[in-house]
Amino acid sequence: MKSDKINDHILQELQSDGRISNLDLADRVGLSPSACLRRVQELERSGVITGYRAVLDRTKIGKAFVAYVGVGLNDHSKSSQEAFEQAISKAPEVLECHNITGTIEYILRVECADLPSYKTFHTDMLGALPQVNAITSYVVMGSPKDERG
Repeated sequence: MKSDKINDHILQELQSDGRISNLDLADRVGLSPSACLRRVQELERSGVITGYRAVLDRTKIGKAFVAYVGVGLNDHSKSSQEAFEQAISKAPEVLECHNITGTIEYILRVECADLPSYKTFHTDMLGALPQVNAITSYVVMGSPKDERG
């Protein structure tokens, strides 16, 4: 799907408010409702828009503790990475897992109820994985800008 200013504007508006009505979206981007709907449907069909989600207040659902965790592996083989990724995919505390370049292999976004529950995850889950060589935790104290959709 080609990118143009109107599609970019549609995507920007949907990232800001995924529940916006087609009528309001069309008005904001300067299209007729039918033309706007066709563009949104094409963005969905082509895979540019992969889904919609709710943005949650983590404190109200008991997940107020957030940490980014750097993970280094002791073996840099494909099988070691696959085993680690499979284990992490089963951990409900891990909301994001990114394979990165640099001195470590992964950055995780972990959300738990509190520090004791994070310690349990850190020790009993992450620290028990045989592929893990190093763990560095960065506890989030505040998020003055968070535009994840």
